[in-house]
Amino acid sequence: MSLIYDTLRKNSPNCALIPFITAGFPNIKTTIDALYALDSNGADVIELGIPYSDALADGPIIQKSSKISLDQGIHLDDIIKMLKSVTPSLNAPIIIFTYYNPVLAKGIADFICDISSAGASGLIIPDLPLEESDYIMKLCDACNIELILFIAPTSSSNRIKRIISKSRGCIYLVSSCGVTGLRDEISSRVNILAKDIKTQANKVIMLGFGISNEEQAKDLSKWSIDGIVIGSAFMKLMLNSSSSKSIESVGNFCNLIKRTIK
Repeated sequence: MSLIYDTLRKNSPNCALIPFITAGFPNIKTTIDALYALDSNGADVIELGIPYSDALADGPIIQKSSKISLDQGIHLDDIIKMLKSVTPSLNAPIIIFTYYNPVLAKGIADFICDISSAGASGLIIPDLPLEESDYIMKLCDACNIELILFIAPTSSSNRIKRIISKSRGCIYLVSSCGVTGLRDEISSRVNILAKDIKTQANKVIMLGFGISNEEQAKDLSKWSIDGIVIGSAFMKLMLNSSSSKSIESVGNFCNLIKRTIK
């Protein structure tokens, strides 16, 4: 399979923790410090978001962090360079989260080659149409990158079967309709969907969108999933603190969630 699949699988029966942070927010140095803090405080996998001006799947917190990063002139090449310097020292594999336009602007083959050379192990493109995924999947396979596909609560049974058949091992299950952000409740119907996916294939499932605190994480870790993605809660800590304090807060919160879902 892949490093992402293997990492989530080896955590079983426990649930893996997958924090998300925006690259370049509030600057490259803080991103590096945050990656080290997450890695040393229990993160099993880390999602690194490429800042983008039209982040349709993201809520206000992550959109704000992206805007701040972009306003500083943070470019994809800066993030690749930073990642290349950091990944040799990290235990947690890195998933790149990006929208399709930056991939197209760079050139699909160049983009995938560059993130692979920088040490990334996974790729998520939320607005990549399933019907256009074959070429990217082939390139990812050649570069040892796992392309992780989305399943939403609104996906039809036929579409879910198609996504499962294309998936290399790991599926991102969206916990609710709409954008990322903090939510008070995640519908238990999503767990039914997760169980159904598990009966159809030997896949690992990442659950994300809206998970915001340790109580939610504890409850969701008992579901038929293999990893929990938390983004807005981490970015909120970074938005509301000075650089030095934000790193401490991110590390402490990561450690708390990890201990909660063991």
